Amino acid sequence: MGAVMGTFSSLQTKQRRPSKDKIEDEMEMATVCYRPEGLEQLEAQTNFSKRELQVLYRGFKNECPSGVVNEDTFKQIYSQFFPHGDASMYAHYLFNAFDAAQSGSVKFEDFVAALSILLRGSIHEKLRWTFNLYDLNKDGYINKEEMMDIVKAIYDMMGKYTYPILKEDAPKQHVDLFFQKMDKNKDGVVTLDEFIESCQEDDNIMRSLQLFENVM
Repeated sequence: MGAVMGTFSSLQTKQRRPSKDKIEDEMEMATVCYRPEGLEQLEAQTNFSKRELQVLYRGFKNECPSGVVNEDTFKQIYSQFFPHGDASMYAHYLFNAFDAAQSGSVKFEDFVAALSILLRGSIHEKLRWTFNLYDLNKDGYINKEEMMDIVKAIYDMMGKYTYPILKEDAPKQHVDLFFQKMDKNKDGVVTLDEFIESCQEDDNIMRSLQLFENVM
């Protein structure tokens, strides 16, 4: 997915190509094993223009020629961009968040819908998506164990080369601080409302959560 993100970053610098190439884009979409929804429908459902979707699709297809990505491919892609750490567990959690239907594969529509939220969604939309990432068992609550699993996975992925001075208990301290501030009624779980409220009222938490965006 890193290559796709790199493709997106260059969208603003690319000029619009002739209509002939647009036709070729549509033809290329038809040649893969799985064909995504029409560009018009995706344009209406996301915050991307048709041209941006074409560029994103080219990047997605380069990484995933079959038109879908499974978890193993997801892990392989992330391992290339974080060679000094172990990205497998974080990629597993992130894959499950992208695979909203829990189908075992991520289609272009799934990918671009999540990307639209993470890059151009409102603060509430981004926080809801992040909450879903942390809610590993999808029961509508985040408990301390779930948050610990995610935070540890991020630290493992970034590797000791990135954070050489961190102590072994840094993830636990991170989570303990989060929970102390987020679990407002002290019932041992964090609800979506508590999560959003806590994030918005604490600049430190917002900066910590941006670590996720940096590894997206």
